[in-house]
Amino acid sequence: MAAIGPIDCDVHPTCPSITALLPYMDDMWRETVIRRGIDDLTTISYPATNPLSARADWRDQTGRAATSAATLGAQALDPFGSSHAILNCLYGTQAVFSEDMAAAFCRALNGWIAAEWLGRDPRLRASIVVPMLNAELAVEEINHWAHDTRFVQVLLLANGEVSLGRRAMWPIYAAAERHGLPVGVHAGSTYRHPITPVGWPSYFTEDYVNQTPAMQSQLTSMVTEGVFARFPNLTVVLMESGVTWLPAWEWRLTKFWKGVRSEIPWVADPPGSIVRDHVRLTLQPFDGPPDSATVMRVMDHFRSDDMILFSTDYPHWQFEGLEAIPAGMDPGLAQKIMADNPLRTYSRLNQTARQEPVA
Repeated sequence: MAAIGPIDCDVHPTCPSITALLPYMDDMWRETVIRRGIDDLTTISYPATNPLSARADWRDQTGRAATSAATLGAQALDPFGSSHAILNCLYGTQAVFSEDMAAAFCRALNGWIAAEWLGRDPRLRASIVVPMLNAELAVEEINHWAHDTRFVQVLLLANGEVSLGRRAMWPIYAAAERHGLPVGVHAGSTYRHPITPVGWPSYFTEDYVNQTPAMQSQLTSMVTEGVFARFPNLTVVLMESGVTWLPAWEWRLTKFWKGVRSEIPWVADPPGSIVRDHVRLTLQPFDGPPDSATVMRVMDHFRSDDMILFSTDYPHWQFEGLEAIPAGMDPGLAQKIMADNPLRTYSRLNQTARQEPVA
C-alpha cells in the first residue's frame, strides 16, 4: 500500500429496484415482496433526475448513474487514479417500519453489494448497511459481514428515531469497535421526524440544506452522551455533511461545556480535542470559499491535518470536471486527504481483502 493512489471514501452505487435484491432474500421475504407488490424503496425526497444527482454524461440510457461496478470504475475511479473506493449504498432498506423487514432487506442489500460490486472490481470496498432502528438486529448484521474484510465501515443515517448518542445505539458502537470498523454517518433520513427542528419542509432544497444541522446535532449528542468515553477506539466519519461548519460548532460546544461541564463529567476533555481524535469528515460536497487563496485559512481552523478524507460523492455532481480537491489547497495536505488519512481511518484498507464464509 506504499504507493497507493487516492482513496475515495464516499461513492454511491445505484440499486435499480428491489427486484435486484430478490436473489439475496430467503423464500419468505422473496414471497412477501412479490405478494405485497413492493416494487421500490427509493424515497420520493431524492429526485434521481435532478442535475445535482448525477452528471448527464454519467447517466445510462435509463437515466440512472452508477448502475454497475464496471461503470463506476470507469467513471469514478479511473479518471482520478483512485486505488480504492468505499461504497455507501443509499437505498430505503433502513426506512421501512417493520424491524424484521428492515433487517431482511439490509441483509439482501449487503449480499447484493458483495456479489455484484465487491466481487467484480477488487478496488471496491463497502459499508455494512444495518437496520439502525433496532440495535440488536443491527449488531447481527455487523457480525454477519464483519469477517469479510471488503466491508470496512458500518453505515448509519443522520436522521432516525433517536439521537445517535443515546444508550439505545451503544450496542452498534460496541460491535463496530470490537471488529475495528468505523461508523459512517451519512446524510439521509428514515423519515420518523422532520429534517428541521421547526417541522416538515416543503422542498428538496430545504431537506438538503438541513442535513448539516442534523449532523451537528448528532455529533453533539455523541460527544455529550459519552459515546467516545465509553468506546475510546471508535472512529466516526461524517459523510456528505460539508466540512466548514465544524470549527464554529466545536468552538460553541467547547465554550458551553466549560460552563456546564459538571452535568456531563464523563466528557473529561474539551469537546474539540475529542472530535479531533475520533471524528473524520468526507471532503465533498466542499462548502469552502470560492476564493482559492483562503482555502488553507479555512483548513487551518480545524487545527488538525488528519480530519478530512478524500471523496467524490459520485455520482452526485458537486464540483466541476475532475476538480475534487479544492484549488488553493497545500499539496502536502492534499496528499494526506487523498491517501494518508483514509488509510489511518480504515485499517482494513491495509489488509489483504478476503471473503470468509458467513454464518
